[in-house]
Formats: sequence, structure tokens, C-alpha cells
Amino acid sequence: MMNQQSQLFYQIALTQIKGVGDIIARNLLDIMGSEEAVFKSGRKALMAIHNISAKIVDAILDPEVFRLAEKEMKFVEKNKLKTYFIKDNNYPLRLKDCTDAPILLYYKGNADLNNQKIVSIVGTRKSTNYGNSFCETFLQDLALKHPDVLIVSGLAYGIDIQAHRSALKAGLPTVGVLAHGLDRIYPSVHRKTAVDMLEQGGLLTEFPSNTEPDKHNFVRRNRIVAGMADAVIVVESDMKGGSLITADIANSYNKQIFSLPGRISDPYSRGCNKLILDNKAGVILSADDFMDNMNWSNTTTKTVPKQKELFLNLTEEQQKIYDVLQQSDSTHVNLLSVETEIPVSQLFFILLEMEMAGLIKPQPGGMYQLI
Repeated sequence: MMNQQSQLFYQIALTQIKGVGDIIARNLLDIMGSEEAVFKSGRKALMAIHNISAKIVDAILDPEVFRLAEKEMKFVEKNKLKTYFIKDNNYPLRLKDCTDAPILLYYKGNADLNNQKIVSIVGTRKSTNYGNSFCETFLQDLALKHPDVLIVSGLAYGIDIQAHRSALKAGLPTVGVLAHGLDRIYPSVHRKTAVDMLEQGGLLTEFPSNTEPDKHNFVRRNRIVAGMADAVIVVESDMKGGSLITADIANSYNKQIFSLPGRISDPYSRGCNKLILDNKAGVILSADDFMDNMNWSNTTTKTVPKQKELFLNLTEEQQKIYDVLQQSDSTHVNLLSVETEIPVSQLFFILLEMEMAGLIKPQPGGMYQLI
């Protein structure tokens, strides 16, 4: 059995193969059984895999892959980074449900990436007083009812950095998803905020060190912002922009999407208004609107003593699920699987039985809650 250091080495190596993205990497893992087996099975076994070309096999066996992995290992150890591999139980579970989820994530911070409530806030880099003011008021009001909700954004100019700073001011943990490695902060003028976030949130990326913040990396970054949250809020946007791309991605993941409406004459409200007009996003005017739409109660602990008396005849597995759901307003199916130790494939049938019995109800994004 591999020790953790050797395991991490092969995990990093898997991300360093030229021409192998997250979907192909997951396919290799499923077929070969482990990240180590991908590299140790040999050319013949790799060539036998359907849709794996000789060019990809050559890339897997290229010694440069191990050299880059060793270099990144040293960076991770030196900077005491946390890593989350797609097969790990502590990998962001909402993101794991997405077919194009990153194989490996690098993280520096103290926020729980499997927080019970996670909201992503995105918008234009040219934010106005209207959008900035909404962020601050919204997060202050949200914090009064849900002081532990995790706020996610991209540390970019405009709405992103406003969301992070407003979260910090409101005492909420906030995580910035980066389009580059953790060896730098871009834009550099946001360094102080980023440092503050390490104490009250964190910084997350799929990119290894020495990765430049190239344009295409921001699009890849957006799928993480969309995938790891319960809901995505678009605060301000023109008719084109990264925040609309994030909304489209969130829609493909069946996430809840909300949009702040504005005057039709305001250029940075046009994209938000169009999302609402096209029924791609719900209207958001306040934290109360948002909480109502998300079915989040005003308290962080859910107690239903009258129902508990009715559920005395639950099976052992149903009781485990009930006990976990009692602790929060809603819980993701993957987190239920981890906490109840019931495989997801078996869990879905039990959840369906409980839903048909009127005990629970499903929520968007793979969440479940007690009725």
C-alpha cells in the first residue's frame, strides 16, 4: 500500500500529462484502478484502452511528467498546501458531481470546502456603486441569519473582489478560486485581501505553480466557482463576460442561479436582465429573497421534535440519514454518503423510499432536507 507522499506524487503526475485533461484522466483512473497503475501498467496495457491514442501513451510514459511532479511536490511541501484528489472523501463534494471536475486541487486556507452552505458571487470587472452596495448589504444581512455560509468568487477586479471584501467585513469565510498557481496573486493589487482570506477562508486552484493567468485559464476557473456552490449569484454583467459563462456552466450543473436586476439603460445590468428574461436565473433583491428561494430557515439548527416521534420505525439506514439531516437545513448526497457510510449507489434507493414516504424532499444540486 502506498504512503500518502507516494500517492500524492502520482496524483500530481496525472495532472502533468500533456494532452490528458480531467475527463480522460478520470477514464484512466476508472479503467486502471489507481493513479499509480496508470504509470506502472506499461505501454501494452495502456494501448489496449479504448480511445487512448499512441500519442497519449507516449505522453504518459514521458519522463518529464515525473520531473514536473517532483518539482510540484516540493512546492506543495514547502508551502504546506492542502491537496484534494478526485477520489478523496474530503474533495469538494458538490464539485465532484460535475463531469469535468478537476482531478486535483491545491488549497491554502482554513475554510471547509464542504461547508453546509456555499454561495458563489460573480459579476463584471467594471462594477458600479449599485453592484458594490448590493454585495455589502446582501452579505451583511445573510451573515445575521447564516454566520457560517461560505462565499466563493474569483478574486478578480470588480464584483469578485467586492464579494470577498464584503464577506470578510461581515465575518463570513470566503474562498478565492484562482486562474493560476499558488505561487502568485493576480491581480497583485488584491494581495492584502488574499492574505486576509487565508485567515478567514482560503485560496483554491487546480493549476500548479508557475502557471500564468492566461485568458483560457479563467474559463476553466469559472467551472470550479460554479460547481462547488449551492447557488450562483450574478450581480452585474454586460451582455458578454465571464460571469455569464459561469452562469451557463452553473445551469449545466443544475445549480440555482440568481441575478440582480437593474435599469435597462445601465450597460452592466443588461446581462443580468437577460438572464432573468430568458428564465436562466431567478430575481434576487435581498438576502431575504435569496433565503426564501433556497428554503434556508432563519436558524442554523433544525429541530423537528414532533416528526421524530413519527419516525420510530425507520430502518437502520434511514435512521442514519435522518440523524444527519437533522443537523442542518439541507445536506448534499455525497456528504450523506460519507457521514452515513452508505455507498451512493445504495443511498439513492433509500432516499427515494424516504421521499415517497413523505419524510424528505430533494433540493437543487443534489441536496436533501427533512420535511
